[in-house]
Amino acid sequence: MAASYYYRILLASLLFIATTCSANFYNDFTITWGDGRANILNNGDDLTLSLDKASGSGFQSKNEYLFGKIDMQLKLVPGNSAGTVTAYYLSSQGPTHDEIDFEFLGNVSGQPYTLHTNVFAQGKGNREQQFHLWFDPTKDFHTYSILWNPQRIVFSVDGIPIREFKNMESQGVSFPKSQPMRIYSSLWNADDWATQGGRVKTDWTQAPFTASYRKFNADACIWASGSSSCGSVSTPSSTSSWLNQDLDTTSMERMKWVQKNYMIYNYCADIQRFPQGLPAECTPTS
Repeated sequence: MAASYYYRILLASLLFIATTCSANFYNDFTITWGDGRANILNNGDDLTLSLDKASGSGFQSKNEYLFGKIDMQLKLVPGNSAGTVTAYYLSSQGPTHDEIDFEFLGNVSGQPYTLHTNVFAQGKGNREQQFHLWFDPTKDFHTYSILWNPQRIVFSVDGIPIREFKNMESQGVSFPKSQPMRIYSSLWNADDWATQGGRVKTDWTQAPFTASYRKFNADACIWASGSSSCGSVSTPSSTSSWLNQDLDTTSMERMKWVQKNYMIYNYCADIQRFPQGLPAECTPTS
């Protein structure tokens, strides 16, 4: 379809996102490290993370979640952000942890960010897909969303799905479904690998580097004292539509458009990396 069609979709999704309710960073998050480099501002409406040569910074959610629809608006480090990584993800703890990742790999001025995604289940990851974006993520806030329900995980940008990871336990593929996860975010220096495989180093004369956050929203099952606010996974009491949400025909078309035009790496197409055969989830059965 014509690019203008998708730009109209993007504008419509932005208008929809603007109407959603946002939470308060004081109430929902704890700054975990950074020695003053992370700050909650404007009565809890905004949060910033900063990175300098001495340290980065980070925060985590007070709640743990077991399934949910998580939205956060981010404005990434502008200018020469090479070497920096802004990570925004869900994760449990321990050697067999589950994790759902957005990572934004900075670049030299004028070059696009790399949006890195990954899914860990029972401690196993190596499921990377990477994208460039169809806009400059440093100029304004954009919404990055994770839909996580018992059937699938969907990564979305401004309401447009970019990646789906289905529950394929019937094919022997582990799926995050039993370990509650917190939301984490951090801004840190990774110039040993992040930009062009570590060939481009962080220019500390540009520090401090700052990423900004606002309009967090979690329509999710909160896990506390060994139980979920939605009831059991098999018979959830929540009536939220996201618990059984899938990708309709329009959403699939949008995702295919993104993957055709903006995907720059897909582990499911990396035959050299998997000489014994691609992972089972790369060849789903109908």
